[in-house]
Amino acid sequence: MNDLLKEYKVIPVVVLNNEEDAKYKLSSLVQGELLVAEITFRTDYALEGIKYAIKNYPQLLIGAGTVINLKQCKDAIESGCKFIVSPGFSREIALFCNERNVQYIPGCVTPTEIMEALSLNINLIKFFPANIYGGLKAINSLGAVFKDTKFVPTGGIDENNLKEYLLNKYVKAVGGSWILKGDIVENCRFIKETIESIS
Repeated sequence: MNDLLKEYKVIPVVVLNNEEDAKYKLSSLVQGELLVAEITFRTDYALEGIKYAIKNYPQLLIGAGTVINLKQCKDAIESGCKFIVSPGFSREIALFCNERNVQYIPGCVTPTEIMEALSLNINLIKFFPANIYGGLKAINSLGAVFKDTKFVPTGGIDENNLKEYLLNKYVKAVGGSWILKGDIVENCRFIKETIESIS
């Protein structure tokens, strides 16, 4: 399951407000050749935006983010989402995703939460908010204990520390909403150059 995101080192965390907003942001990601989007359930338009994205941007790998209950998870998967991301850990979401063979990336920041995820064969963990819960220092400590676990830190990561996070051996990818601020295409190009510089 973890191989789904293997070619994506940076996952844009996308908040969509309406169709015009969706068209601009998703088209910019495509133009910038960053072909993945975690569309969050933070607005009333979120589910409609997910459906719009899947219908109109087949070149994008679309997942749902900020999934905090089973209904959101079911709606997202039924709409065609390929992965589900939560800010915390939900056992019922994890079990449902396992049944549907959809990758679930739960938010875990404590050893207990990580052990719960591992008990359900989930070893790709969202670490959020990374800047609040210790950043790379915490990830290094957790990674040393849970050696088969990889992290997707989100929160407080931007163009200033992106490279440092991507170079960490316990980090599989990073997530961020900063990519959708300012010049999105230019941000995508910066990300691509950063990834190429450490490959």
